[in-house]
Amino acid sequence: MSLHDLYQRYNNQVQFIKVYIREAHPVDGWWFGKGFMNTLLRLSKSKVSWNIYDPKTIEERRSAAGDCEESLQYGIKTYVDEMNDQVNKAYAAWPTRLYLINKEGIVVYAGGLGPFGFKPAALKQAINSYLAQE
Repeated sequence: MSLHDLYQRYNNQVQFIKVYIREAHPVDGWWFGKGFMNTLLRLSKSKVSWNIYDPKTIEERRSAAGDCEESLQYGIKTYVDEMNDQVNKAYAAWPTRLYLINKEGIVVYAGGLGPFGFKPAALKQAINSYLAQE
């Protein structure tokens, strides 16, 4: 099950928001450009961007977010965290994380840290449980 599948199935019942935070693997940071991890990710057909530098301005971050949105093609509108990383800090979102937040603004599901804790099927179960209680 992919995030795109979840969106297609539940977008009439649940509002989906994707927030682009810091770049997880910038060329000028913790980069997967060479070595064993690069080979593994390429073999897995990961849609990770390989040549993004850590954005220094909000315009650069928005551009990287646009590239990410185009690459992943989830169909979910992308919002961009400010340069002070307020959303990232508030939700401990780095490098990637899935959340379900109820109408009162309370987190009712917090997925594990990605990439290994990025489990759309677990989010699906949380959505089903939440909708069953409504």
